[in-house]
Amino acid sequence: MFKGFSGQKLTVSDTEINLVTGGNGPPLLLLHGYPQNHVMWHKVAPSLAKNFTLVIPDLRGYGDSGIPQPDDQHYNYSKRATARDQAEVMDALGYPQFMVCGHDRGGRVAHRMTLDYPEKILKLCVLDIVPTYRIFEDADKDLATKYWHWFFLIQRHPVPETMIANSLEFYLRTQFGSWGHGADTITEEAFGEYLRCFKRPDVLYATCEDYRAGASIDLEHDKVDLATKISCPLLALWGALGAMHNRYDVIAAWKERAVNVQGKAINSGHFIPEEAPEDIIEQLSEFFLGE
Repeated sequence: MFKGFSGQKLTVSDTEINLVTGGNGPPLLLLHGYPQNHVMWHKVAPSLAKNFTLVIPDLRGYGDSGIPQPDDQHYNYSKRATARDQAEVMDALGYPQFMVCGHDRGGRVAHRMTLDYPEKILKLCVLDIVPTYRIFEDADKDLATKYWHWFFLIQRHPVPETMIANSLEFYLRTQFGSWGHGADTITEEAFGEYLRCFKRPDVLYATCEDYRAGASIDLEHDKVDLATKISCPLLALWGALGAMHNRYDVIAAWKERAVNVQGKAINSGHFIPEEAPEDIIEQLSEFFLGE
């Protein structure tokens, strides 16, 4: 799925990050969401590689990256720890400054990265999210219904892990079916990779820890930074057919946290790079290559 790209694993502070790299041009880091891994970018990577040097990793705990031991405070799966991984990856590859696009959980990692490493991030694109703090602040019956997996995955180990493992393929197909738009947008080859990785009990544990961190220590970190606005240009894209579109004024939500915001809805559900790859290629190319 990544013909012409090179695969490698890089050691960072307390784990190992699996990634593929390829292309020519300014460095662009692409961060995946849940329940996926770096494979989610396979439809857009070949075209983007014509203009960018792409770095496409698996986040810690996902795909074939390392799986740090979970801790009682969930710090090892906080967005701060995950953002540090990616900043160290880019340093190791020789990119002290770079651009980043993150989808879903990867967008939340990218948001934290711009706050913790503002000198490194030149431009930021987030796909189908608003800030985590805002979501929990606004939580109600409607949100709990649409975002049910957020509240399921944060339950104590091993409750969600056990239940998912007992019906793994059904669970993953339900995630893609309920959040996506169009049965054939997630290819069987890509789904096979997502399924392969989630068959590992330690991946199930780690990905639940990502959500447990999101409902605990990430909120503590975010609260400290509520008055700090992202200084680099930010592009927000979201699915017009998804839950985000009808619930939030996405641009207004990001203007609360950033000084320079633009964006638009894409004719897609949640999994935009796989559902609307041509739109993503166009939007990312225009934003990241523009002045």
